[in-house]
Amino acid sequence: MESERELLFVEEHPRKGGLRTMPFIIVNESFERVASFGLQSKMIIYVMTYYNMSAATGTSILGLWGALSNGLALFGAITADFYLGRYRAVAYGSISTLIGMIILWLTAMIPQLKSLSCSEIHHVCNGPTTLQLAVLFSSLGFMSIGAGFVRPCSIIFGADQLEDKKNPENGRILESYFNWYYASSGVSTILAVTLIVYIQDLYGWKVGFGVPAILMFLSVLMFQIGSPLYNKVKAKTTENLVIGLFQAAVAAFRKRNTRLSSTNYDELYRWPLESEVLPPSKDFRCLNRACIIEDPRKDLNPDGSASNPWNLCSVEQVESLKALIKALPMWSTCFMIFVDMNIFSFSLLQTKTMDRHIFPHLQVPAASFSVFMITALTIWIAFYDRVLIPLLSKYTGQPRGLSPVTRMGIGLIASSMSIALSAITESIRRQRAIEEGHEDDPNALVNMSAMWFVPQYALLGIAEATHGVGQVEFFYALFPKSMSSIASSMYTVGTAVSSLIGSILVSSVDWLTSTGGKTSWLSSNINQGHIDYFFWLLSFFSFLNFLYFLLVCRFYESLNDGRSRSSHVAKEKECDYRLLHES
Repeated sequence: MESERELLFVEEHPRKGGLRTMPFIIVNESFERVASFGLQSKMIIYVMTYYNMSAATGTSILGLWGALSNGLALFGAITADFYLGRYRAVAYGSISTLIGMIILWLTAMIPQLKSLSCSEIHHVCNGPTTLQLAVLFSSLGFMSIGAGFVRPCSIIFGADQLEDKKNPENGRILESYFNWYYASSGVSTILAVTLIVYIQDLYGWKVGFGVPAILMFLSVLMFQIGSPLYNKVKAKTTENLVIGLFQAAVAAFRKRNTRLSSTNYDELYRWPLESEVLPPSKDFRCLNRACIIEDPRKDLNPDGSASNPWNLCSVEQVESLKALIKALPMWSTCFMIFVDMNIFSFSLLQTKTMDRHIFPHLQVPAASFSVFMITALTIWIAFYDRVLIPLLSKYTGQPRGLSPVTRMGIGLIASSMSIALSAITESIRRQRAIEEGHEDDPNALVNMSAMWFVPQYALLGIAEATHGVGQVEFFYALFPKSMSSIASSMYTVGTAVSSLIGSILVSSVDWLTSTGGKTSWLSSNINQGHIDYFFWLLSFFSFLNFLYFLLVCRFYESLNDGRSRSSHVAKEKECDYRLLHES
């Protein structure tokens, strides 16, 4: 009730924006999430069954799909901020997602758009034609473009409707909005991996793909119905921060022969409105050349701005580039944890062959086991926020209980434990399948409960909760205030790079282990393959990554106490949780 009273303050300006726009925006995001995540859950089964792909090939393709979707999120955010505006970005993205889902639904409806099933008599599998693959990949491409525009822009577009700087309660109103937004996202994800998966299992792919397409159509329709009510913030006309970083690098390279002075700061260029005069840092001093004014008459315009921004940059731009370079080593430690999380296709193949009953008359669909990860993530965040933070802050002196770096380390350890546990469980499952005579039948049901996989999903949920939030807070503390949005972007790009690494790793392991006519570790027949060996390999890489993380931490000891950020920035606000990736 208190949250609703707070949100009512927004109705001071009834013409545009306000609380009345929230149903359209939240329904748009919720339906898009249910539709998208519902399709992703069982895509590996679809491409293996109707496109005769191996488990390794299907996993690699879906990994590339995830990499494209996450990578385009950065492109979508930049395009919305500086060119399209968030309203058009969400509208175009929603339509693109709808087109992709309709094309995918057509592949299930029209037999000619998918390859023939394997011949049971001659044991011959007809591979998909170029046209069939083109149609499939086009549907995935449209959905990736849509996700790249909708997901980074939808939540901030909703905040635009409630923004009212004249209202002293606006901060609390926005905080309430973000809480409700993320709550609806969590509920939508759970519905996607349970209800949509159940429909696919019960009614088949035609209905299973048709329902998400209908939900996405309703998502587009609801968003457009609310169009006359929206406060449509125009794209920024100020300089693009990302382009500014490239300009600083180019300017430093062009002036690589310019002499550096350690005392004269009058020759440095600053923004005309830059209030605080600070010397550039001594880290990466070679980059300081980018802000040196060599000839004021040539380098500066009459109004004091740089005549050529690719040859002269401000101190702020140079310091932003330095902060980004400093963040790269720690950013690279996140790849392995996301690789561990992205190898879910094999877990689906495992649980599909096991007893999934919780009760005699209640069976969990194989593609719905990720709900245990989501549940563990939610419980851990609530437990940490409400119970552990008050206790730990008294002993650590950290307002958030544990430092961001410590939480990132805990996430890496939890992820490593999860993959090691997966390897042990798969070794037991495979041994039982062989003992029961199912070596040649990958679809046979093994007399083993799939609930053995719940702990690994729970550990992955805890890993995501600790590492994800800690990483965004770490980057937020490291970057200057003008780069706050980059914190979320680096997380998103990190997941994209991890998906790409995972796809390359799967393809490489499949090729290397199948040479000489041997059965691949990642064979579609998981009873003949050795997925457990692959999981042990991931565990080893995760262990090496953790050692690398400890090495990198030595360079960030000054940041580990959470006070690294400039005091004038740190006092203004804490980490903005709008920046968190919608995992």
